[in-house]
Amino acid sequence: MIDLTVNESVLRSAVIQAKARNFKIPTFKQMRDPSLVPEEVKKRLGSVGLWDLDPVNLYRITWHNDPTPSGGGFGGVNYFEVPPEVSGVDARIIMLEGKWFPTGAHKVGAAFGCLVPRLVSGQFDPATQKAVWPSTGNYCRGGAYDSNLLGCESIAILPEGMSAERFHWLESVAGEIIRTPGTESNVKEIFDKCNELRVSGEDLVIFNQFDEFGNYLWHYSVTGPAMFEVLREVMGPLDRFAGVTLTTGSAGTIASGDYLKQQYPNSKIVAGEATECPTMLYNGFGEHRIEGIGDKHIPWIHNVRNTDMVMGIDDESSISLIRLFNEPAGLAYLAAQGASAAFIEKLPLLGISGVANMLMAIKFAKWYELTGNDVVMTVGTDSMEMYGSRLAELNDERGEFTAHDAAAAYHQHLMGQSLQHVQELDYYERKRVHNLKYYTWVEQQGKTYEEIQSQWYDSDYWTGIQALVDPIDEMIESFNASVDEA
Repeated sequence: MIDLTVNESVLRSAVIQAKARNFKIPTFKQMRDPSLVPEEVKKRLGSVGLWDLDPVNLYRITWHNDPTPSGGGFGGVNYFEVPPEVSGVDARIIMLEGKWFPTGAHKVGAAFGCLVPRLVSGQFDPATQKAVWPSTGNYCRGGAYDSNLLGCESIAILPEGMSAERFHWLESVAGEIIRTPGTESNVKEIFDKCNELRVSGEDLVIFNQFDEFGNYLWHYSVTGPAMFEVLREVMGPLDRFAGVTLTTGSAGTIASGDYLKQQYPNSKIVAGEATECPTMLYNGFGEHRIEGIGDKHIPWIHNVRNTDMVMGIDDESSISLIRLFNEPAGLAYLAAQGASAAFIEKLPLLGISGVANMLMAIKFAKWYELTGNDVVMTVGTDSMEMYGSRLAELNDERGEFTAHDAAAAYHQHLMGQSLQHVQELDYYERKRVHNLKYYTWVEQQGKTYEEIQSQWYDSDYWTGIQALVDPIDEMIESFNASVDEA
C-alpha cells in the first residue's frame, strides 16, 4: 500500500529544499483539473518550454496542456479519433495524446505519483538522498526529470537495448544512468540491479513503478478522469462506451480502467502484451520490440481481478506500422485509402507502444463486433520523437519503404488484424494471471503471502488505495503552506 507515515525531521529538510529551489507541488486535483492552478503559476508557464528544467513545469503534469512545445497554457484533453479507413472497424477508437507532457510521455505523471507521497510525508529527502528510477523506458525519463526539478540526484535504470533517443536525453538530465542487459522483456535484471543498490550503502530511495501504488493512483485519479472527460465530449445519446485497451508495462495506465468501470459498469478492461512474450496469455516468455512494456512477470500494481480480457499483439505489426505511419510512401498510401490530411498529421503522435494500443482496440472491436455507436478508449503513450533512430535502423536493415511495402503493411497489419491471441477472462482465468505475481513478488522481491491474497480476496484493497487521493492532496497543501512559511 501507500505509506503516509510522517517523518517530521526529513519533511522539514524537504521543505527547506523546496524553498531554496522555489518549487511547490501540484495536487492531484490540479493535475486532473488545471483550472484550479494558481494564476501566478499560469503566468510563469507562459515563458517556459514544455521540456524545460524549470520547477514550474511540475504543474504541466496533466493531460490538459496546450499542444505546443513552449509557452502553452491549459485547455481540453488532447486526443484524436482513428477513422475506419485506417482501423478497418466501425467502432470509434479514441486515443489520448501522451506527447504533450514534459519529456514527451505520460510516464512523467506516473513517476510523480510515486514520488509525491514520499516527498510530502518526509520519507524522501531531495536535499540528501538519491532517487532511483528502474524502468523499461519512459518512466525513468520521467523520474529523472521530476528529480531534476526538485534539485535532487537521480539514477535512471533501463535496458541497454532501448532506443538511442532515451539515452541521449537522459545524459543531460539524470545524475547517473545504469544500462542493464537485454531489452523490454528483461525486467528481472532491472530488479536485480535495484537489489544491488539497496545493499550498496548509498543513501537512496528506489521508486519501482512495478510495485509503487502511486503509479496506480496517478492513473486512476488523473488519466481515468481525463478519459471520462473525453468520453462525455464525444459520445452521443445512443453511444456506448465499450472499454479501454492498454498494453501493460508497469500496469499503471490500466488503472484508468478501474475508474472508467466505476462510471460505466458494463465496460471492459483489456490488457495487452506482445505475442513474442505471452505471459498473461500462455504463462510464456520471450523477447520483443514493443518498447516500454516490460514482461515475463505480472506487475504488483495490476488489479487483475478487474481485468476482463487479455490479448497479444505481434511486435512486427507495431514495427511495420511505424514505417507506414511515418515514411512518405506510407502516408501517400493512407491518403489513397481515404485517410484525411488532418488524421495523417496526427500519426507522429504514436510511438511503438501507442501503435500496439491502437491495434488492441481494433482487435477488441472485431472480437465483440462493435458498431459505430461503440466507443473504445486507449492511449498514445509517447510519440515518434522517441524512435527516429528505429526508423533509420529499419531502413538500413530492410531498405527504403516503398509503395509496395505500404500496401503490404496496411492490409496485413491494419485490415488483417485477426482474432488470434485473444482470451476473455472468467473468474479462474483472472486468478491464474493474478497467481503469477507470486513467483516474482513473494518468492523474489519480498512481498508477503498475506498481501497477495488480500489483493484477490479483500474487496476493500483496491478501493482503499483509490481513497488516498484526498489525504495525499491535504498533505501536499500542507507541504506548500510550509514552503510559504519557511
